Amino acid sequence: MDARQRLFSPVRLGPIQTPNRFVKCATYETRGRRGLVTDELIAWHREFAAGGTGTCTLAYCAVAGEGRTFPDQIVVNDAAAPGLARFADTMHTAGARAAIQLGHAGWFADPHATGVRPLGPSKMFAPKGLRWSRPFASGDFARVRDEFARAARLAVDAGFDGLEVHVGHGYLLSQFLSPYNNRRRDGYGGSVENRSRFPREVVCAVRAAIGDRAALWIKLNMEDGFGGGLTVDDGLEVARLFERDGALDAIQLTGGHTTKSPMFLMRGATPLAELIANQPTAFQRAVMRVVMPRVVRSYDFEEAFFLPTARRFRAAVKLPLMLLGGVTKLSTMTRAMDEGFDFIALGRALIRQPDLVRRLEAGSLDASPCTPCNQCMAHVGVRPTVCPFHEAERAESDPRYLSGRL
Repeated sequence: MDARQRLFSPVRLGPIQTPNRFVKCATYETRGRRGLVTDELIAWHREFAAGGTGTCTLAYCAVAGEGRTFPDQIVVNDAAAPGLARFADTMHTAGARAAIQLGHAGWFADPHATGVRPLGPSKMFAPKGLRWSRPFASGDFARVRDEFARAARLAVDAGFDGLEVHVGHGYLLSQFLSPYNNRRRDGYGGSVENRSRFPREVVCAVRAAIGDRAALWIKLNMEDGFGGGLTVDDGLEVARLFERDGALDAIQLTGGHTTKSPMFLMRGATPLAELIANQPTAFQRAVMRVVMPRVVRSYDFEEAFFLPTARRFRAAVKLPLMLLGGVTKLSTMTRAMDEGFDFIALGRALIRQPDLVRRLEAGSLDASPCTPCNQCMAHVGVRPTVCPFHEAERAESDPRYLSGRL
């Protein structure tokens, strides 16, 4: 079977089989309401499933209310369970596997959404809420670990086939890995092994909670993308430690830090004016007008921009790896298969063209039409995530389609 055939053929991922090697990576949808799944959220993901994507990931579901970054963010609890079950069932009916991303924002949580002081590895000033975070105390480790395990068990009971634990982008578990956020002097700080201890404990607890009922992977930072953060060498050691624990079925490789290098992941244009305008209060907007132009660095877009670094991880571990980061061309995808990568994770490319996988397989496209304008992420947390070009095409092809979002 050649690389192209492997892309579009069923494959094992831990205890499950996926229809193909394409994963809709977790990109926050802004379609939850009051912490619950909505019909609009399900319909948005159904387009990807019906368009040929083998595994569709419901983005950033908080394991506890204190871990939210937005007020309407889904919290994985009993109240959310019926909607989660409808989501999973819809993905299955459309021919895809259903995955869910479990996370906790930690120091980056929004106090306006949570009502409590942010919690992080160390005491630091939190830019999201403009206040000091509370450092983890001894009792927080078991409590948060149990919240991840409980959320995982609930998600699998609701019918999800795959669980992704968020260990990237400067959220809580990534904060423990990053020397920028983690200044602890106990067994959870200092060396790479110590800084990785709590994220690894969480992943092992999740595996113990779900057994072999679902596939389990992490979204792992290869690097934070700024001086003083997690380095590639540190990231390689972390990946080896996770592999040694034996709890994972795969790793999805990523990079960047939400507050220090936010565009390291979203390379291309930087919609700075929109990002500032979407801050929740006038005071935060005023602060961000001063701060953001100084700290938000732009990165030129290059197709498959994480691939050179990802190759080092491919050489370092044997676990299946999901390649992410501006992969737009079929030729790059097949090359990644030949180089030993196991899955292709797509975000903006699918938002631009929800049936991209079907079109690639049929031969009607050989690359995504996405231009990295990043307008799809400019209003995250404020309005539903959409591609304005895709919306315009839909409106033009069907006059009855009035989204109200252009």
